[in-house]
Amino acid sequence: MEAATAEALRRGAQVVCSAIYTDSPRDRILAAASYLFCHEGFAATGVDAVARRAGAAKTTLYKHFASKERLIEAVLETEGAAWRAWFFEEIARIPGDARARLLGLFDVLHRWFADPAFYGCPFINAIGEFATGDERIRAIASAHKAHILGWIRAQAELARLPDPARAARLFTVLIDGAIVAAQASRDPSYALEAKAAAAALFDLDEGRRR
Repeated sequence: MEAATAEALRRGAQVVCSAIYTDSPRDRILAAASYLFCHEGFAATGVDAVARRAGAAKTTLYKHFASKERLIEAVLETEGAAWRAWFFEEIARIPGDARARLLGLFDVLHRWFADPAFYGCPFINAIGEFATGDERIRAIASAHKAHILGWIRAQAELARLPDPARAARLFTVLIDGAIVAAQASRDPSYALEAKAAAAALFDLDEGRRR
């Protein structure tokens, strides 16, 4: 395997927030699966394609992952952790109060959407592809969303919004809607439209307080 190819394989889905993998056989398989699942689809990607991209035998793949479903779960858990680490690190750089952080998160999303390799949210994609309901995949997706929802609710409390739980749900709708719209249109500005809608929620709340 050429050095450039090996280095590229370490970046999984190859977007700014992708997990970074080692050169171990297990990690090469995860990185290859991450890229293929995210850019070509979970259902459309077979284990043969993953093994081929990873430069591994199918027996090696099954040694580390008992089934394609377990491989999908491992990719979601790994890439989800990498995305959250990136997201919260970017959020930490936003100056100002809780309102600034809540509105600033959409600027962070805009940078993500503008990445040429942006493919959407792997959790939204996976749930959409497995609509009949793989409960393990749904549980992993729910755990990921809980991290984001919990952070938004905490910020909403700091911003003294009257109903932090409802505000967190509204922000989640704006975030997920912007992700899907940006993925479908290849237009990162949907993040800024969602930011304007979030700002309107703040303005509406301030108007009620007067």
